[in-house]
Amino acid sequence: MRASVIQIAVNEDESVEARRRRVAATVREQAGADLVVLPELWTTGAFAYEEFGREAEPLEGPTYEAMAKAASDAGVWLHAGSIPERDPDGPLYNTSLVFSPSGDLAAAYRKIHRFGFDKGEAVLMGAGSELVTVRLPATTLGLSTCYDLRFPELYRGLVDAGAETLVVAAGWPERRRSHWTLLAQARAVENQSFVLACATAGTHAGVPQAGHSIVVDPWGEVLAQAGAGEEVLTVEFDPGKVAATREQFPALKDRTLGLQPPRRP
Repeated sequence: MRASVIQIAVNEDESVEARRRRVAATVREQAGADLVVLPELWTTGAFAYEEFGREAEPLEGPTYEAMAKAASDAGVWLHAGSIPERDPDGPLYNTSLVFSPSGDLAAAYRKIHRFGFDKGEAVLMGAGSELVTVRLPATTLGLSTCYDLRFPELYRGLVDAGAETLVVAAGWPERRRSHWTLLAQARAVENQSFVLACATAGTHAGVPQAGHSIVVDPWGEVLAQAGAGEEVLTVEFDPGKVAATREQFPALKDRTLGLQPPRRP
């Protein structure tokens, strides 16, 4: 399976519409890949909180239309990163979109864990409540977004739902880049899954981004990692390695906690 992880630079001197056109063109250039992944909130920047309301769009808005067309033109499965979604009957959401090679929407995931400690995203956006997986011909994706990476129970739930490849779309700050790499490898090892973690580059509202998108195999080995700037990270991997790893080292079968209700005293 071939994946292209597109690390987008988000800079204030480029309009959202111009960036949308540029990213769509980059997606089209990935024809021949099986899966293409974009980062979190690449239209606005994950830390550009004041832009969320101004640039929020309905689920089937301009980013949806541009990415659906790009996926269809390239003939790829496209995890289109996330957008600030405006729900007409509720708050804003940080929502990821996945398109099939025909350009149809295969899944939408509203970010469950909002970052900000009672500021920023944590107060400006609503929290999602549903785990989301997507079945591809060769593997099942488990969807997550940025701050979700710090919550291992989410990934256990995705594995229980059949996930074999965990996708993380992120806008991760440079000052905590060591956590980014560490947690991506930890989620791969503990869940015996591939991890495709796609981050943004550039600077969002004065916050330098980590970049360093990373692909990790079920043993925690780094298959590929980007640098700090805008880059397309292309990697080939064998989805069958997940089942082989889980059979060779069946740690998931030894789970006891969380599999049944606790006993009452």
